[in-house]
Amino acid sequence: MELGLLKDIVTIFALSTAVNYLFTRIKVPTIIGYLLTGVVAGPYALGLIGSPHQIELLAEIGVVLLMFTIGLEFSINHLFKIRKIVFAGGFMQLILTAGVTMLVARLYQLGWESALFVGFLTALSSTAVVLKLMQERSEITSNYGRTVVGILIFQDIILIPLLLFTPVLGGEVSGQGDQLLLLLGKTVILIGLVYIGNRWLMPKLLEMVAHTKNQELFMMCIFVICLSVALLTSKMGISLAFGAFLAGLMISESEYSANAFGHLIPFKDTFTSFFFVSIGMLLDLSFIANHPGLVFSTVLLVLVIKMLIASGTAFVLGHTLRGTIMVGFALCQVGEFSFILAQSGLKFEIIPPYYYQLFLATAIVSMSVTPLLIMISRPVANRILKLPLPAYVIEGLFPLPQIEIPDLHDHVVFIGKDSRSVNLSVMAKHLDIPYISIVFDPGTVKKMQGRGETVIYGDATNEPILEKAHIQTADIVVLSVGNLIVATTIIERIRHLNPQIFIIVRTKYVSDVEELYRNGANQVIPEEFETAINLFDRVLNKRLIPQREINRVVAKIRDHHYGIFRDESDDSNQIFKELPNLNIVALKVREGSGLIGKSIREIQFRKVYDITLLAILRKDDLMEHPDPDVSLQESDTVYILGKQEQIAQAFDLFGQEN
Repeated sequence: MELGLLKDIVTIFALSTAVNYLFTRIKVPTIIGYLLTGVVAGPYALGLIGSPHQIELLAEIGVVLLMFTIGLEFSINHLFKIRKIVFAGGFMQLILTAGVTMLVARLYQLGWESALFVGFLTALSSTAVVLKLMQERSEITSNYGRTVVGILIFQDIILIPLLLFTPVLGGEVSGQGDQLLLLLGKTVILIGLVYIGNRWLMPKLLEMVAHTKNQELFMMCIFVICLSVALLTSKMGISLAFGAFLAGLMISESEYSANAFGHLIPFKDTFTSFFFVSIGMLLDLSFIANHPGLVFSTVLLVLVIKMLIASGTAFVLGHTLRGTIMVGFALCQVGEFSFILAQSGLKFEIIPPYYYQLFLATAIVSMSVTPLLIMISRPVANRILKLPLPAYVIEGLFPLPQIEIPDLHDHVVFIGKDSRSVNLSVMAKHLDIPYISIVFDPGTVKKMQGRGETVIYGDATNEPILEKAHIQTADIVVLSVGNLIVATTIIERIRHLNPQIFIIVRTKYVSDVEELYRNGANQVIPEEFETAINLFDRVLNKRLIPQREINRVVAKIRDHHYGIFRDESDDSNQIFKELPNLNIVALKVREGSGLIGKSIREIQFRKVYDITLLAILRKDDLMEHPDPDVSLQESDTVYILGKQEQIAQAFDLFGQEN
């Protein structure tokens, strides 16, 4: 390896590390960091890269690995399940965007072939950026999220035919029917090879290699398959990227595809970073400096066109107005696969260098503003919903049937669309606990309504939806939305309507706990920590440790861990800082308990067990702050206040459940 190339690689890695560290802290996708790294280090800025052509070679390997992993992840069965969204929605979005953009491109003095090609470039959106952002916001499985994913899948699939169509558009086979037939014949042969490889060849080969239990051999085999098929298609006059995709398809249905994908991720991420860096290096900053009005007006035009068409597609698919707006904001940028297609168009002289620079500037800027656009999509939708619009626009073409909501008191309100929230409502129904669910997903609402559940469709950040669920008269709300910003907004709305309600919140990360408590949550369940606790509980059970001891240890771990959110240096208002760590529980005095017949004074709950007795329920008589001389009886329900560890230690005092 030449020292010049090594210097360039070190420079790229160093800049990428610094930029991506900053972008990770501000929660911006790393792809944008790679693009910015290329812009800064490229020949049109600091000129830190001395061997751009060799970097482009590494970038080509990145594209090959990227397309290979797409082929690995491609599932015919999953595609069939969302076929309406993928094929109807995806095709509509692609054709309309390409058609409208082509007409607009004609105003930029482009020929018909170039204008059509620019239309296809613009129609593709960024799978990597959008899916990463939606995953962080826990919105991939939402109703609008499924539509976004379906359209992105179609765009990934259509890239392959577009790559094959590019030489034809560039005049390579125009007017030469025999060459076109030859290209189609090669494609049919390759599809046949994929079918044979997928059904018989690859499963047998990978099984033989896997049985050696040699991971290095397995990885070498995967690389050989990927690169050899890519090389074969290149020799046949078809792109390396298409060959890599076919190689991935050959392995996709194999039981070893997941293992192959897992091993390839580090290599794919590393080499793909070179691809985005190389794209950034191509951007001529002087072009933006000399044509700022043209660049930013083009960016705005692309964002508006794509946003309107994607929103219209979502509306036709049956989304509410909120859903159509959020789909439009999610798909309005130019995608990373457009860079691959654009390089092919430049090679075949379909797009002139001037317009290629305009495309690069437009694509990079549109991808860079995507995080901001997705973040503001919900607030923008809320503002638009306040306008006096027709009901069919707000509710969509296929509105959900309205159900009669009973006038409830002291009920539980479940808020969330995930399986946890849905399962909680099923449990509440089974135990005859009055409840209302608020779900922001029409598909889930339809299923729940079909089961006879009391469920409302809507966004819980809106007070009218909370009022419809009678939040003012509820006593408990369980919030499971995943996203911290959305959760804190909902808590604020709930507290405004019902200051006394008890709010339980599920969150993904322990780092969110303090913020949720500060905004008004009574109890926060961090998923990552509670999952570890659950696993540890099972480990202790397997070791045959008594359940009483397990409860004590787990309670101590919880109390110690959640205690990190208290400021020990400040004793002022300490009782309020302790409140999140205190629990009120109801324990029944059972047969055989040593407490039966003893007075509260004799038991000394506070002194001996460090817990406080608040009330005793005896049949239908509730004794608040009972007299110290009151004796406990069998079947009394005792309400106590204390930390989790102390409650766990006192649990056995009340007797074992029969």
